[in-house]
Amino acid sequence: MKNSLIILLFFAAGTITGISGRVSHLPAGGDASKYALYLLMLLVGISIGADSRWLRVIRAQGSRLLLLPLATILGTFSGILPAALLMGSISPAEGLAVGAGFGYYSLSSIIITGIHSEALGVTALLANMIREITPLLLAPLMVLWFGKFGPVSAAGATSMDTTLPIITAVSGKDYAIIALIHGIVLTILVPVLVTFILSV
Repeated sequence: MKNSLIILLFFAAGTITGISGRVSHLPAGGDASKYALYLLMLLVGISIGADSRWLRVIRAQGSRLLLLPLATILGTFSGILPAALLMGSISPAEGLAVGAGFGYYSLSSIIITGIHSEALGVTALLANMIREITPLLLAPLMVLWFGKFGPVSAAGATSMDTTLPIITAVSGKDYAIIALIHGIVLTILVPVLVTFILSV
């Protein structure tokens, strides 16, 4: 849990710094997180590329690599439907659209705001931010409770970028490629599923 606490402290420090307004005058301040993510992805890529085991993982798993994104979709939707019914403030379709963001809060919230409403777009933004932050903080516990695929599935679309380093750290390097493919598949499906659900 030490890494999770460090991540939480950095997140809190960043939030406080952002609220204070002290970074608004920095050049390209808005792009800082984007460049940090690029650097993070470069380092993860180097780590994966330097380890020849990833080719064996892909060969061993084959088409089964697509079963994990499918399980994530089914698990997300099966959790959202009863939650939406219990809440009563949103319809099942609205709940499914929010969940279909799979942690990709920036894109899903924009699509939902454009197709449906600003209120549901904000809900999608917050819900999917929470989905991204949760595995960052709780990945070690998820491995203990749900196995090494737990943090991958919980991360959703973010398993290919922001949550990839913590997944690799707690689940092992063999799961880095699985997480990457899982995240890519879900990222591609986010605009398709969100638009389809709200258009039906």
